[in-house]
Amino acid sequence: MDFNSLTAVMIMVGGRMAKARMIYVCRDCGYETGQWLGRCPLCGSFSTLEQTEAAPAAVAKKTPVNVKSAMTLADVPPMTESRTPTGLSELDNVLSGGIVEGSLILLGGDPGIGKSTLLLQICQHLGDCGKRVLYVSGEESARQIKLRADRLEVSTKNLYIAAETDMPEIESVIDGLKPDLVIIDSIQTITSEDTQSVPGSVSQVRSCTSALMRIAKGSGTAIFIVGHVTKEGAIAGPRVLEHMVDTVLYFEGERREAYRIIRAVKNRFGSTNEIGVFEMRAKGLVPISNPSEYMLAGRPLNVPGSVVTCSMEGSRPILTEVQALVCATSFNMPRRTATGLDFNRSVMLLAVLEKRGGLKLSAYDCYLNIAGGVRIAEPSLDAAVIAAAASGFTNKACDPYTMVFGEVGLTGEMRAVNMTDKRIAEARKLGFKQCVIPTANLKGLNKPENCRVLGAANINELLLSIHVHV
Repeated sequence: MDFNSLTAVMIMVGGRMAKARMIYVCRDCGYETGQWLGRCPLCGSFSTLEQTEAAPAAVAKKTPVNVKSAMTLADVPPMTESRTPTGLSELDNVLSGGIVEGSLILLGGDPGIGKSTLLLQICQHLGDCGKRVLYVSGEESARQIKLRADRLEVSTKNLYIAAETDMPEIESVIDGLKPDLVIIDSIQTITSEDTQSVPGSVSQVRSCTSALMRIAKGSGTAIFIVGHVTKEGAIAGPRVLEHMVDTVLYFEGERREAYRIIRAVKNRFGSTNEIGVFEMRAKGLVPISNPSEYMLAGRPLNVPGSVVTCSMEGSRPILTEVQALVCATSFNMPRRTATGLDFNRSVMLLAVLEKRGGLKLSAYDCYLNIAGGVRIAEPSLDAAVIAAAASGFTNKACDPYTMVFGEVGLTGEMRAVNMTDKRIAEARKLGFKQCVIPTANLKGLNKPENCRVLGAANINELLLSIHVHV
C-alpha cells in the first residue's frame, strides 16, 4: 500500500492511529453522552442508551456574505397543493383531502394492526388511476407481499415491489423508476453506509429519513414511512423523526377488535387531531362513514351504568357509550379500573362524586369503560363518567335517549366545552331527544327542534336531570 492510500484510511496523530470517538445515544429521544447510563437523563427511559460512532467534527469554514438567497415574503411564489385521493374516504378526511405531492408521511402502529394492509389498498387505487407506486419492504420478501396482495385482491400493474434495506440502492431505484408514491416498510430496517451503526438505531433512522426527505422535496414524490411503536405506544426512534416529516399518523385499535382508527397528530397541510374509522374485514379495511352509529351499535337500553356522551375528534363529533360497574369491594382498598379514559382523571371524578354528590363510593369497586375500545382524552367526558358511576351506584338506569357532556371541576361545577352546536346536532341526527350540558353553554345556543336541551351548573343538578340522584 502506497503512502497516499495509507493516509486515506487512517489519521496519524503523534505517531498513533486516532481511534473513532464512541458515544452513547438514547434510541427514544436522541440524547447523547460520552458514557453509558442505565437511565436516560432526558426522557427517563431505562436501558435505551446504545453505543455508536460519533460523527467527525466539522471543520469551520468562513463563508462569504450572501444575501441573494434571502427574499421578502412578498417575493415568495405561492405553493399549489396538488392532492391525490387515496380511495379510502376516511383516510382522505384525516389527510384533509388526500396525499400532497412531495409530502413525507409517517405511519405508526402496533404490530399486526393493519398498516401494510392499508398501504396496499392505497396502492391498488393509485395504480388504477395511472399512478406509479414503489413498495419497498425491509421486513418481508416480494413473495410474502404478493401473498397479501392476492388476499386483498390488489392486482394493479403499476405497483412495483423492492425487497431492499440499503438506502443508496433504494435511492437508485427511485431515481430510475420515478414513481408517484413510495412506501418504506419500515424505516427501522433501512440502513445507510454513511452511518456506522446497527439498523434501527437513532443515527440510522435519522440519516435515512433525511435522505428520504431530500428525495420527496427534490422530486415531488410523496413518501409513506412505516414506523414501529414502543410499548408505550409512541413511534420508536428519535423524537426528531416526527419533527422531520410533514404528517404523523397513528394507527390505533385492538387486534382482537374489528375496528381501526387512524389519528393525525401532525399535519402541515391540514388540520390535526382528525380521525378516520375503519372496520377490518377479510378483504381489507372498509371505511366507516358514520362512526357514531357504529360505536353505539348493540348498546343496551334501560340498563344502569350506561350513559352516552359526545366527544370531538378534530372537527368531527362522535357519540360513544360510557359504562360503569359499581359493586361492593372485598378489599381493604376499593379497586379502580379505567379502560379507554385517563385513569388519574377517572379517580379524581369518583372522588368529586363522593365528596360533592354524597355517594359513598369508598366501600365500592368501580370499573369504567368506553364501549368499543376507543380512547378519549377530552374533558367533556367528565359529565358522562359522573353520570354512569352514579347510575351504577344507585342501580337506576338513565334515559337511553339522553346524551350528556361537560367538564367537571374539583368543586363539582360543570364547566363549558366547545362546539356545543355540533355535539347536539350529532345527537339529534341519531335520534336522541334530550341533551344535558353545562349551563354556561346555554348562552347563545341555537336550540334545535325535537331535542330538549337542559343546563346543569353542578353535578347535583346533572344527577337530578337524569334521575339518578340519591
